[in-house]
Amino acid sequence: MKLGIITSGGDAPGMNVAVRAVVRYAIKNGFEVYGYKDGYKGILENNFERLYNRSVSGLLNKGGTILGTSRVPEFLNSSVQLKAAQNMKDFGITNLIAIGGDGTYHGAYELDKLGINVVGIPGTIDNDVALTDFTLGFHTALNTINEAVDKLRDTSSSHKRCAIVEVMGRNCGDLAIYAGICGGAEMINTPENRLKKEDVIEKLKKMKNEDRSYALFITTEKMYDNLADFAHEITEKSGFHAVPTVLGYIQRGGSPSSEDRLLGTQMGIYAVELVVKGIHGVAVGIRNTKIVHDSFLDVFATKRKKSKLYDLLEEVS
Repeated sequence: MKLGIITSGGDAPGMNVAVRAVVRYAIKNGFEVYGYKDGYKGILENNFERLYNRSVSGLLNKGGTILGTSRVPEFLNSSVQLKAAQNMKDFGITNLIAIGGDGTYHGAYELDKLGINVVGIPGTIDNDVALTDFTLGFHTALNTINEAVDKLRDTSSSHKRCAIVEVMGRNCGDLAIYAGICGGAEMINTPENRLKKEDVIEKLKKMKNEDRSYALFITTEKMYDNLADFAHEITEKSGFHAVPTVLGYIQRGGSPSSEDRLLGTQMGIYAVELVVKGIHGVAVGIRNTKIVHDSFLDVFATKRKKSKLYDLLEEVS
């Protein structure tokens, strides 16, 4: 019995933890485990290596992914998908565990239709995958943001500034809303809770009139065409000197948090259990602290629920 494993899309702390759990538990269940390099690119190029218990030793505290990752736009083509599936079958691998986000899942679904039994594990710091409360990497990224926000608050209060902090998340505002509440932000701008420029400036003017000495504003990425220009506008109109900080890729790095180490271990073991039972075409998740699975089609068809933390905004802002 042979089992393949890939990490795909954006890297996320906790991917290595899941790889470690999959390899060790799969070997216990009689599988040979093969890791493909750089996600779907490795499948297309037949670039893989056999993984042993020693191959995954010392991964619990290691960020990133030892398997490497990449984005492969051409994998959207049916002929490319067919080639990938055939490459795996030629070597006798008909089971695959794919760790990544929405793009990874769509590739996994297509391979599953071509006879490769695929189970997905959600690995992305954005926490933007449906039917799971949390994705691998989210908690670690949140901790990184919290640490940065605390430091920015120190310097902002010293200089009586408005700190504008841009965090990742794409179309999901979970990193911003969680970090904003944890960091005591006066304003939080997300795709689910969009703030107009005029409202931001008016609130800052009101804070200035109330003799508030500094402010913290957290926003999800790509909410404004040019964050530096908006900061300049705030400075001109609000009375606060606004300084933008884009945290960028630092959010993806670092040693996995305790939450992500536990989640990666639980999800990795559960994914192998599904393979053993012959269940495929599904994605692993966690809901209400319980590890679960849902079909890829259900994940695609379900709109991700808005975080309940938005209910706290009025109380804490």
